Amino acid sequence: MKQASTRELFAYWTKQRGGRPAPERGDIDPAAIRHALGDIFILASDFVDEQRFRLAGTRICALFGRELKGESFGSLWAETSRVEVRNTLAGVITENSSLVAGVTGRNADGNTVDLELLLLPLAHRGHARVRAIGVLAAIEMPYWIGTQSIKQLVLGTVRHGEARIEQTDARSIAEPVAGQMRRGFMVYQGGRINPPSEKAG
Repeated sequence: MKQASTRELFAYWTKQRGGRPAPERGDIDPAAIRHALGDIFILASDFVDEQRFRLAGTRICALFGRELKGESFGSLWAETSRVEVRNTLAGVITENSSLVAGVTGRNADGNTVDLELLLLPLAHRGHARVRAIGVLAAIEMPYWIGTQSIKQLVLGTVRHGEARIEQTDARSIAEPVAGQMRRGFMVYQGGRINPPSEKAG
């Protein structure tokens, strides 16, 4: 996870879910993740189960040059990525898995920007339609944002899996220890954990 907003939301989501597969929408307090809100979005299913933006942060909307609330999440993607995005999102929601992906955004002139995508499930009851929360953040904001906007997204490398919780309070993200995990990512609480050194003698 390269972006501060991605790390902040993932750590908070992990803390709020506790021992459950996923937290509920009511467990998410925007004030607790206020520094990341500009890069955060929430998806809700419509009556044909298409995922649409329930809300999208100001920095996300600036990338596309418009308010995204009510728009289909799938409509932002190039045709070559659309089926994979739909299937991946369905997996996040139905299997309570998590996802981090590299994404390329293109404007009308073909200029590109690298982005990081995080998708996390939200538990729901009854007829509640909110399904997922996530981050879409530019690695570096391009000079042309403000005069041009992203016209389509292309999905790149995807990492997904169940997060591993070592303690009760998720505060920071670290790299997995070699050999412990082959895919996905791992949360270490209270800072980076280093393997114990061998004692002399």
